[in-house]
Amino acid sequence: MIATLKAEEASQLQLVEREDIDDEEDLFEAIDKLISAGINAGDVKKLQDAGIYTCNGLMMHTKKQLTGIKGLSEAKVDKICEAAEKIVNVGYITGSDALIRRKSVIRITTGSQALDELLGGGIETLAITEAFGEFRSGKTQLAHTLCVSTQLPTNMRGGNGKVAYIDTEGTFRPDRIIPIAERFGMDPGAVLDNIVYARAYTYEHQYNLLLGLAAKMSEEPFRLLIVDSVIALFRVDFTGRGELAERQQKLAQMLSRLTKIAEEFNVAVYMTNQVIADPSGGVFISDPKKPAGGHVLAHAATIRLMFRKGKGEQRVCKVFDAPNLPETEAVFQITPGGIADAKD
Repeated sequence: MIATLKAEEASQLQLVEREDIDDEEDLFEAIDKLISAGINAGDVKKLQDAGIYTCNGLMMHTKKQLTGIKGLSEAKVDKICEAAEKIVNVGYITGSDALIRRKSVIRITTGSQALDELLGGGIETLAITEAFGEFRSGKTQLAHTLCVSTQLPTNMRGGNGKVAYIDTEGTFRPDRIIPIAERFGMDPGAVLDNIVYARAYTYEHQYNLLLGLAAKMSEEPFRLLIVDSVIALFRVDFTGRGELAERQQKLAQMLSRLTKIAEEFNVAVYMTNQVIADPSGGVFISDPKKPAGGHVLAHAATIRLMFRKGKGEQRVCKVFDAPNLPETEAVFQITPGGIADAKD
């Protein structure tokens, strides 16, 4: 009995020590490290031009994709991948190591205590959180609130980082940020300076904006990427059943890119989604609407939240799908200062 207790204590001590060591490590390895591993600086520059700024990001590309980069032959790609594998561990790790790695997850407050509790602390990094619901159900309002709360220090349940906002519907309002920043006691000018914003008009433009983000995120501390909304341009640029397969394939590539950004730079990805009428819902379903994007989008999102309108300014958020959260609901309210707890 005593022996087992001692063994447990020793293993706990060991965990603490290993945790301290892991905290000192950087989240990602810069692509420049390949130069010291014997790779030509010119080839590293070609990788950067293609939007690859970290060794972790490099390992997320197939060799076929890498040989598609102008000036990189198969032999060069093999050599680059071999060097990157020595820098980044891409093999198996133990469950304990995985648990320690999860310690780097930051949970960003939504502004509402009830909504934070529903989400287990807030919108988490290293994951994609998708919010779907009808228009005026509060999806974009949450996006605006997160633009500010992400910049709060971590001891105030923020992310202590910058925000990237890709807008496909033209609904971003910088003037909306000002009262939210004032509610959190922050300087509105500084908050707006820490938001990088882009308006996308086609699905290709949307994808290229994501590729361009790697350069910014490797240099500055970003903690949140908002895509509002992820599906809008795909619904416009692809029409009819004939183009559905191609649309879903392109959408899958976009979502794969979002997942890689989340894991490569430890950022939270918050994307909004639209709903479609489901005529096959039948008489027994009170609300025959389902999220757009089909199974491709359903599998890509880590946490899916369903928003619906409540009474007055109140909104209801339900966990639709999540690997570690129960399917419960929370009520919140839209105020001039962003998302807040509902007042009875």
